[in-house]
Amino acid sequence: MSPPRKARPQSDTTPSDAAPQDEPGRGEVATDPRPRSAAKRRRRAAGALEDRIGYRFKDGGLFERALTHISAVSGPHNPAGSYQRLEFLGDHVLGLVVSEMLFRAFPRANEGELSRRLAELVRKDACADVARAMDLGSAIKLGSSEAQAGGRYRTTILGDACEALIGAVFLDGGFAAAAEVIERFWRDRMLTPVRPLRDPKTLLQEWAQARGLPTPSYREIARTGPQHDPEFRVAVELPDRAPAEGVGRSKRAAEQAAAAAMLEREGVPPDRGYRPT
Repeated sequence: MSPPRKARPQSDTTPSDAAPQDEPGRGEVATDPRPRSAAKRRRRAAGALEDRIGYRFKDGGLFERALTHISAVSGPHNPAGSYQRLEFLGDHVLGLVVSEMLFRAFPRANEGELSRRLAELVRKDACADVARAMDLGSAIKLGSSEAQAGGRYRTTILGDACEALIGAVFLDGGFAAAAEVIERFWRDRMLTPVRPLRDPKTLLQEWAQARGLPTPSYREIARTGPQHDPEFRVAVELPDRAPAEGVGRSKRAAEQAAAAAMLEREGVPPDRGYRPT
């Protein structure tokens, strides 16, 4: 008689023990529908994203890489498999396109104003806002831990992925295609800044210098409240003008409030820059 067949050793982990994955991993059970469902959802989200940005990729692999976070790259973390390199390229393409848009839209603006406008439009928070307008987060491919930690809603990831997408459009369709996507999402932001380009203290100083006045001086009048949560009252002074006062939870905030009060009294509007002609 043949010897009895040995029992096959059982794995310590069963498919039901494994946490849901944002992307199928190596060695996953083929019958588990969750990875396929996640991949299918991302494909649908990617197609909808192309509709929203108004551009269809010829190179699907390039598009996929633009949406792949480093946490979703299998094996050693290789930047070439994620959007990191495309982010670098997209950042510079965005800067060039927005610079040209500003140059044409604001012919009376000097270099300083153009630089301030550019910095405001290409900062990471602004790119993340654009990514939210695109609903880019739903199409980003993340590792399971990053996905569970809410990575697709994180400002840094959204801003980086937005720049990477611009870099991918540039490589896939050229400068004109990238410029078209950027103009679609940045033009209104360029014409209507979401916040003043200069803070009240800077604006008051420039306003005073243009009239031959010295730099405004700030004086603390009072400090009230508990030590851990004080409130400051500050006055700003210029020759031949009544002081203006402001209150804030920090000395700097109170100075900004005082400067804003003097600007408002003098009829100086918040800095929105020149309007295009």
